[in-house]
Order: sequence, then C-alpha cells, then structure tokens
Amino acid sequence: MISGSIDSIESLGLYDGPGIRVVVFMNGCMLRCKYCHNPEMWLMRDKNITSDELVKKILRFQSYISDGGGVTFSGGEPLLQPDFLIDCCKKLKEHDVHVALDTAGVGIGKYEEILNYIDLIIFDVKHADPVGYKELVSHDIEESHNFLEVANKMNKKFWIRQVIVPGVHDNLEYLNKLKEYLKRIKNIEKIEFLPYHKLGTEKYEALKIDNPYKDKKEMDKDKCDELYQVFLKL
Repeated sequence: MISGSIDSIESLGLYDGPGIRVVVFMNGCMLRCKYCHNPEMWLMRDKNITSDELVKKILRFQSYISDGGGVTFSGGEPLLQPDFLIDCCKKLKEHDVHVALDTAGVGIGKYEEILNYIDLIIFDVKHADPVGYKELVSHDIEESHNFLEVANKMNKKFWIRQVIVPGVHDNLEYLNKLKEYLKRIKNIEKIEFLPYHKLGTEKYEALKIDNPYKDKKEMDKDKCDELYQVFLKL
C-alpha cells in the first residue's frame, strides 16, 4: 500500500485548472520562494493517507468534477512524492478523471511515468533567467528545465502562471525575458499573471520562519493587468 503526505484537500476549487476541481495540497518543496504563501508545506511531513484513501475521497465529488472539471495535485511540490502521485493518478484515470499537475518542475525524477497520467500541467514560472531564479527561490533552474524537456517530448498541454512581484517582474526587461523563455515550452494554452499578495504573512509568524518579503508591498492588480497586456503585444 502506497502512502503519501498531504496538507489538505480543497473540495470545490475554481482556479486551479478547468471546471470545478478537487485540489490536493501535497507536502514537501525544495524551493524557498521569497513570495511563497504556503511555507507550512515546505517540509515533508509524516505520511498520513494512502493512495486508496485519497482516491476514495476524491471520487466522492465525481458528480461535481465530471462535467469539465477534475483533480489538481498542488502543494508544496507534488513531484517530490512520485510513487504516491503515480499510484493516485493511475487509479483516478481508471475512473476517467481529468488530472492536472500544479508544479514548478523541481522533483526527483520519474517525470515520464508521472506525466503518462497527467492531462494538464499548470507550470509556475519563478524567473526567466538562471541568476534571477536562484536569487528568488534559492535553487538552480536546471531541474525545472529537465522536467520541461520531458513534458515537451510527451506533448503535454500547459497553463503558465507567473506571479508578478514588484521590483522583480514588473518591468519591460523582465517581460522580454519571459517572452523568450516561454519559447522553450510547447502547447501553451493559457498564460496568467498573478499579482503578488501577502496572504501568507501570518503563517511565517506562526511558524517562526523569517519572511524575506515582510516589507514588500503587494502588487497592484490593475498594474498587473496592464503588464499582461504589454506582454501580449511583445
């Protein structure tokens, strides 16, 4: 019996893929994004659910998710629990459930086996160049490139998400870098700009973790939308 470590389950998600979705937040992440709003999921905690138990919970909502929806594995970073993820996805596909993977592409391998059961990749772009990436997330960019290479070979569909942090991403130089970076990804169906917010601030305080962006201002949504329009015209 394969077990995994999850933080929580959102039963009626509307923003993490098409339609109404069950969103599974998995523990563990090797990145330390300065703007992360889920620091409680950084560590790989005790295994607290089997794949059979999780699939059973998900299928309880099948009447809601069957009409254009599905399940999205998020986190944290789902790719850090490859065997558990594979087993869950394999069982969900037996029930024709649409499966999305919300990921930064930084896992520990078995990407091809995982992606055999994935219908959509929601890819979180952190930064478009290696130096900026390392500065922002304290990890090298190469592993995410390895993941993208496998996904491209398998012709997987992508939604792209870019959090726009003031002073980091909100300038024409970065938008041009992003435009060039995204040329490495095939089958992009959608690109989203998400304004940086501070909803996770209290979590850092509760966990007694240093928050590198505690004094950073939130990104204005209207300005974020304007940047997106500029990006589309590049």
